[in-house]
Amino acid sequence: MKERLAGFVLMTAIVPLAVLGYLLLVWVGFFGRTERGRAGVRALDHFVNATLFNGYAWESVSSHAWRERDNRRWARIVIRMTDAFQKDHCRRANKREQPIVDLMLAKGLHQQTIR
Repeated sequence: MKERLAGFVLMTAIVPLAVLGYLLLVWVGFFGRTERGRAGVRALDHFVNATLFNGYAWESVSSHAWRERDNRRWARIVIRMTDAFQKDHCRRANKREQPIVDLMLAKGLHQQTIR
């Protein structure tokens, strides 16, 4: 129960900041430095993976799609879409990110933190 309450309190602050961050990301995408925009898009990618696709917060949608390619229809759709822009994008993303996922799981960072 404490974790749910803490999550609610955090989300009341984080959600408005996330909306503001998204609007700033759009601005940076058009007028700002490429590195700042890339970091924002990467963070948004990880957020979408964790919330919409029930993935790990430290993994991109592409990497998660490659891991789930045999089990999930959405993953096959993501792979087909990204292949249209960059061949083997999801496979390469997973190859790059899988060691991070393995480390986070080994350290137990996916487990409950508030008790």
